[in-house]
Amino acid sequence: MINDIHFDNFPELESERLIFRAFDLKDALDIQVIRSNDKVMNYMDSEYHKTVKDSENFILKNFDRYKNKSGIFWAIIEKTENKFIGDFAFWNIIRENHRAEIGYTLKPEFWGKGYMTETLARLIEFGFKDLRLHSFEAEINPKNKNSEKALVKIGFRKEAYFRENRYFNEEYLDSEIYSLLETDFKYK
Repeated sequence: MINDIHFDNFPELESERLIFRAFDLKDALDIQVIRSNDKVMNYMDSEYHKTVKDSENFILKNFDRYKNKSGIFWAIIEKTENKFIGDFAFWNIIRENHRAEIGYTLKPEFWGKGYMTETLARLIEFGFKDLRLHSFEAEINPKNKNSEKALVKIGFRKEAYFRENRYFNEEYLDSEIYSLLETDFKYK
């Protein structure tokens, strides 16, 4: 059974270089900067945040997910400069299966420096040990090799390749599903 105590007080966590905290509406500008960046959005298969209001609505929607115990959404903060660098979410907690779908973004200037691997390791560990989840799932665009690399590095396995299963921007797109069981987790 999922440990609901973590929905009473937001689980603020940290790793060696990062702090994972709750979002605040004042983070909307940072979210908008990330989710309007062509490099970030190239493989996201979701709508750009064209305005700060788009990002405020995104944050409010994720507040509701937490309130309804169906998701947890963290701001990723780099410790030394106290700088917002991205986000990470258990955006869809499937309670009956003790499973969470994850999603994440990172500012491009922080790519290739191990920040997402560090984020995945810490928050997945929290999901298994503290939230008592059984498995995780990530759906990615098959062209997103950076995301695939980060997932595989901590033990995710590709379980499915769906051909043209998503319709976005007037075209059909493929997707891949990666999954992680606690027994496969490499950064315990």
